[in-house]
Amino acid sequence: MSHLQFNEFKNSIDRVIHAFEGRFTQGISPASLTLAYMDWLIHIAHSPGKMNELAENLSRKHEAFLLWSARAAVDPDTPPLIQPLAQDRRFNDPAWSTFPFNVVAQGFLMREQWWHYATTGIPGVSRHHENVVTFAARQWLDMFSPTNFPATNPTIINRAIETGGNSLYQGLQNLLEDMQAYMLGTERTCEAFCVGKNLATTKGEVVYRNRLIELIQYAPTTKDVHAEPILIIPAWIMKYYILDLSEHNSLVKYLVDKGHTVFMISWHNPDAEDRDLAMKDYINRGVRDALRAINHIVPQRKVHGVGYCLGGTLLATTAAAMARDEDDRFQSISLFTAQTDFTEAGELMLFIDESQLSYMEDVMWDRGYLDTSQMAGAFTLLRSYDLLWSRLVSEYLLGERPKMNDLMAWNSDSTRMPYKMHTQYLRSMFLHNDLASGRFIVDDRPVSLRDIRAPIFSVATEKDHVAPWRSVYKLHGLVNTDLTFVLTSGGHNAGIVSEPGHPRRAYRMAENKPDDKYISPDEWVNRYPKQEGSWWEPWSDWLAQHSSERVAPPSMGNPDQGFAPICPAPGTYVFEK
Repeated sequence: MSHLQFNEFKNSIDRVIHAFEGRFTQGISPASLTLAYMDWLIHIAHSPGKMNELAENLSRKHEAFLLWSARAAVDPDTPPLIQPLAQDRRFNDPAWSTFPFNVVAQGFLMREQWWHYATTGIPGVSRHHENVVTFAARQWLDMFSPTNFPATNPTIINRAIETGGNSLYQGLQNLLEDMQAYMLGTERTCEAFCVGKNLATTKGEVVYRNRLIELIQYAPTTKDVHAEPILIIPAWIMKYYILDLSEHNSLVKYLVDKGHTVFMISWHNPDAEDRDLAMKDYINRGVRDALRAINHIVPQRKVHGVGYCLGGTLLATTAAAMARDEDDRFQSISLFTAQTDFTEAGELMLFIDESQLSYMEDVMWDRGYLDTSQMAGAFTLLRSYDLLWSRLVSEYLLGERPKMNDLMAWNSDSTRMPYKMHTQYLRSMFLHNDLASGRFIVDDRPVSLRDIRAPIFSVATEKDHVAPWRSVYKLHGLVNTDLTFVLTSGGHNAGIVSEPGHPRRAYRMAENKPDDKYISPDEWVNRYPKQEGSWWEPWSDWLAQHSSERVAPPSMGNPDQGFAPICPAPGTYVFEK
């Protein structure tokens, strides 16, 4: 065995160990967490002044809490000592204001407040490590929240009394059902929602297929159409049909009914054989091949590019490369919750550092891809109340199963990401921010978003935990073209699936010209008022304004050019498990 082979053998041992660990840690690096903890511990141990402040703070709060508790025990109208944060819904039930549960809740909030003070503002601790330690402390405290235990949660107690204990019995049945599904390796199915039956039902044909994509062309529903077709590039992290859910909230159907010719990329769900698919493949065999097909089906017409989430980042990258090469086939570019600058990419950055990425690469190396179960750890922790604790309380202690809807059915339809591409994406985009810095390489040369001249329509959502809206807003400082920015209500997915008539929907919108002065995101919010309704409507108007004349609908595919219809929509890739 050569020296090189021996070193590779040793590296493989490390990777096997890390991959095995990753199955239990949900892909989260123990080394990354340990480094953050040690950074905090060492610096707080060398900060006696800060430790003295913490001790005084604890003593003062404890005394105030004891006095308040004595008052609250005899006077139910005693105002709370500590107000929960605006987004904290755990203690909304009026039962939490009654004794002794008000004391239990206030004691927990006091501990949360003190630990936040203890994990922040320590001189010398790196910002990243401080954020990780603060986040970890919050997760640990959430685990022991009084809302999670029957004896200390009045909502659970009252529900059990009202139902004669049936809520606890039903919760036990739910728990046993989920445990059985886990042990058998199955999941609760969404029988009421099926792709091709009541999901992804907009009529169309697959007109092109390669190893990475199927390209769907949707059938027209109007006598004439806007001359320029639309190409939608969804995120490859989930199935495309979030944009073609049920008939009433399908963005695809909405666009077709507005007179647009719509094409959609449906990504292949990669397996171990696809481990070496790279970012260049997603650009060339994804976006560029789709454009080539559209140019043969709708010749001599530019294309409205639309990208969602990761698909938006891919679209922006491809558009920058095309603009660099004097390729002006994009009539306009629309980006939905798509980040192009990752310096402030929200709490997801807690899981992005050299240690974490190296560990994740080893986890992916084992199988050749990253699947949803390996991504679940980080996303669950980011929204632990919504995705973990509130679900456990609701389903197992209150005995309530959530009513399935089309968005939940889509969310459970998971995909994988190939080893090489995901490694490149995380390192180049998240860790090194190469796209925003003009260092990302396409075809052996760097690209810059400032080269893009097509007008851009960018949508962000107020409650986005994946692509925080202030991060999406950074596009204003990266492009030199007309940019219309929309901030809509809702989260990463629900804010995009926001059809007209959807209740409680609102948005802010403003256009920024290349010569306009830059304003901060907070100033932008204060300057532009909310408008009630769906952002789909102004976007549809924007697309119409940036289109030319209306023409007869194009044929479905173009057999003479090698793009004959292959099979009906939704195609075959969407069914890959």
